Amino acid sequence: MSLRGCSLLSWLPVVFICGVLAWAYYAYLLPLCVYTVTDTTEKVCYLISYHGSLAMLLWAFFQTVFTPLSRPSKEFSLCKAERQALEGDGGDDGGGAERGVDMQRELLRCSAHSLPLATCTESGAIRYCERCQLVKPDRCHHCSVCDSCVLKMDHHCPWVNNCVGYSNYKFFLLFLLYAALHCVLVTFTVLRYFLRFWTEGLADTQARFHILFLFLVAAMFSVSLLSLLGYHGWLLAINSTTLEAFRAPVFRGGDEAGDFSLGLVQNVRQVLGEDPRLWLLPIFTSVGDGQSFPTRRRDEATSRLLGPRHRHVGRTLAVPDDEEDDEEGEEHTVFVNPAACSSSSAVIFMQQEEP
Repeated sequence: MSLRGCSLLSWLPVVFICGVLAWAYYAYLLPLCVYTVTDTTEKVCYLISYHGSLAMLLWAFFQTVFTPLSRPSKEFSLCKAERQALEGDGGDDGGGAERGVDMQRELLRCSAHSLPLATCTESGAIRYCERCQLVKPDRCHHCSVCDSCVLKMDHHCPWVNNCVGYSNYKFFLLFLLYAALHCVLVTFTVLRYFLRFWTEGLADTQARFHILFLFLVAAMFSVSLLSLLGYHGWLLAINSTTLEAFRAPVFRGGDEAGDFSLGLVQNVRQVLGEDPRLWLLPIFTSVGDGQSFPTRRRDEATSRLLGPRHRHVGRTLAVPDDEEDDEEGEEHTVFVNPAACSSSSAVIFMQQEEP
């Protein structure tokens, strides 16, 4: 069961952010604008800019929080018979167990032969999630908190109590943008009166302490949000994710991480959408389906994980992410019935090569 919806503790960071925004709204509206600012024009400008940035911040924030997870489609799931075959015993003796593991690996490879996959594990195997019992699409990862595979997963963010991925990455970027702008706005508009606090230019009332802490909180969040915005802006420019920045994806064609990068403009369009007029609005406009992505160097032989030259003979066969390969140096010639590849009753004959 997902921890996201069943634990009240997981919502505490969201409640904390809402509480800080509520207090900041009070402090900016009454202690600053009503009780401290005397110039009417300045007061109106402050209120209009504050409410405008706050509205966009809240819109993007709640879009990030409440957008459902983007999960792989059913075509990536294994049927019941295939799951039973993968979970079945490989045999009683050592040779039988080894033969059974090879058959399970080839069954998984055969089941995924028609899927649009370009990446694999470091060992060259198909990326498979045992927990969700499905083949992982490119850039998809399993979130242990949400207990689900998430398309183009960037990270799980406790501050929004949600996974940041394909369905809400644009909203997350805009939340960082508008939150940073909002905090910078508050910092610079309050700075003048914050300095007067130390020169005794403010009346000795409770309002002055709200102004003091409002400036400190806004300045602190400005620094952290601008740093985070800069980092994700860099990821957007190179078409990468937080997970991929720490562990680069492996391509069947031998390309390194960065092959998903199509150039600055196309990278931005892939996340923010084709229409620049909608880039700054927290509405979903991302390109694609989140399950397959164009690359810079991609031909027919490497556009799928199971290209023709990898389909029949090979040292590395399909295994789950956390499973090791067979003993080094052992190769098998695999004969697969092509007509049965889409069926759970695929007939697989294996013959060990002579040394």
